Amino acid sequence: MQNGVIYGIDIAKGSSRAQEVPRYAVAVLKDGEVSHYTMLRLHRILRMLNQDRPDYIAVDNIFELAPNKKDLMRLLERLPDNTKLVQVTGGVRQKPLLRLAQEHGLSINQFDPIQEAEACAILASLGVGVEVSLFEDITRIKVSRARSLGRGGWSQNRYRRKVHGAVKEKSREIEGILRKFSRETGFTFSQRITEGFGGYVRAEYTVNARRESVPVKPSSNADVQISVKSVERDKIQYIPLKKAGRRYTIVGIDPGTTVGIAILSLDGELLLSDSIRGISHDEVVRTISQYGKPAIVATDVYPTPSAVERIRRSFNAVPWSPGTEIRADEKIALARHFGYSNDHERDSLAAALITYKAYKNVFSRVEKKAPKYLDIGRIKLHVINGDPIDEAIEKVASESRIQVKMKPGPETVKEEPADAGEHIKKLRDELSQRNSQIKQLKEYVAELKYETGQKDRLIEKLELRINKIKNSTYRQVRREKEIGIRDSEIDRLNKELARTRKSLRNQRRQNKRLKQIRKKEIKGEVLPVKIISSFTREAIQHTIELYGIKENDVVFIERPSGGGPVTASLLIEAGVRAIIIVEDMPHAALESFFDAWVPVLKDIAINRVGDLASVDPEALESAIEQWQEAADERRREKEHRQVQSILEEYRSERRRGLV
Repeated sequence: MQNGVIYGIDIAKGSSRAQEVPRYAVAVLKDGEVSHYTMLRLHRILRMLNQDRPDYIAVDNIFELAPNKKDLMRLLERLPDNTKLVQVTGGVRQKPLLRLAQEHGLSINQFDPIQEAEACAILASLGVGVEVSLFEDITRIKVSRARSLGRGGWSQNRYRRKVHGAVKEKSREIEGILRKFSRETGFTFSQRITEGFGGYVRAEYTVNARRESVPVKPSSNADVQISVKSVERDKIQYIPLKKAGRRYTIVGIDPGTTVGIAILSLDGELLLSDSIRGISHDEVVRTISQYGKPAIVATDVYPTPSAVERIRRSFNAVPWSPGTEIRADEKIALARHFGYSNDHERDSLAAALITYKAYKNVFSRVEKKAPKYLDIGRIKLHVINGDPIDEAIEKVASESRIQVKMKPGPETVKEEPADAGEHIKKLRDELSQRNSQIKQLKEYVAELKYETGQKDRLIEKLELRINKIKNSTYRQVRREKEIGIRDSEIDRLNKELARTRKSLRNQRRQNKRLKQIRKKEIKGEVLPVKIISSFTREAIQHTIELYGIKENDVVFIERPSGGGPVTASLLIEAGVRAIIIVEDMPHAALESFFDAWVPVLKDIAINRVGDLASVDPEALESAIEQWQEAADERRREKEHRQVQSILEEYRSERRRGLV
């Protein structure tokens, strides 16, 4: 505990599900003294909690504080750090508060909220109940802008850079804190950054630790805000307050080059049976410590070997060894039920089992006599160390700060009978009756033991059958799953194979056509044509880089629209022989090609294969001749128009007397 303050709360008036605001009774346990408050509203209790910062808030039902999980979560977020909400009646399976109080020696009136609140506080101080956990041990930290940037004006970019820079600076500061925290504590974290203009828009950090452990607090200023929140669980988790400590054990040791180790719990459960060759003393101690704290260290020989005595002193345990030598057949009979691999494991297991049998009756009396809420293992430890059972119970009760009242035994009243013979006869009859009852009970116990043995054997057979069925089912499910995975992979590969075959067929057809074109080209039956996808600088450069355009090449422009004189100059400079088009070309580009005496041919049949094409040489020559004839005619008409224009201009100047 941090400060030893515990709040016990019970509803006094109303309900958390009613429209009227409920009122509560509060008992504050501090330094062994209890202070009572009544008819308090929840907001007043929260102020008191923030002032006292208690370790626990103890209730008998968490939904007295909030009607549902969502509101309960909001309440837990408002609690101080390291303050835990405890439900003393348990988790999913709850016990009545009155019965819990009676089991722990408390007397309460179940109709008095003050007494119930006090009982909750006291029970929580004894470690009774469960912690109510609504959040995972994961914390999310978000660093973001504190306000919207808006539409802005002339200075918008400068303002955005300032805000994003502030978010980035704060994010790096928090990242440095988390890295230091990770080095010191071992907790890990991950980050996710959203970058923006001039810095970060937001930064999110996920820390694998509880919120109260993370050294980052929520804050906000003009530009940056920091939120720190725990990750919500899918459902409420109940964590026992009284955690199970290290169990006490009985350890059997067979020393030597190969050390045999057997470890039993004080209930006779086998925790370890092993033999290790060449193991050191420190490794033996470390191995034993992993299974609990030894109460007894035993050996199967007398006197106790020095190696075993050294291990015993390491744990300050009670030694045990037989007074005489244990026969081999007796060891085999003892260890056969648990199984062993060699003589070292057999001897260590026999030593532990004989020791447990020696204390078994004492342990049974402890379990019957000790209260259920006390640590039975610790009581057995005191008994092993030589304390009487009653004294051991009192010691453990005082250690737990519980006042245990031992029930006194029945008092014997001495009577002096008037008639001694009649009294003796009466006692003999009563003794005979008791002996008869004892005989009947023994027979009944023997019958129950026989039935129990039969049931145990039946259970063992059924468990073996269940395990076989489970293994068979598991193998079948695994086989079906593997078959499904393989079928899916086969389908995928078949589809991929079909696509590959289709692509291969297309490639073969294309190669065949290319070979045909190449043969015709060699024979002079066709001329190669280089294809340009569009009449742009980028498309022309791409074709030049990929295939090269040299002098006297014939090119085909798929989409001739969009080009101009500048674009045309690239082909003119390359010295192409002719240009083939199927759509109209801009007039300016046509004029450029006309001026450079580069034929632009339309509707010429070409044989295209992929990015390559070919044309009939005779058809090309015929088309070029037709273009040249048309171009000559057009040029003569153009020169005639120019002469006519000069004559008309001369005549006009003469009429005006200028010449």
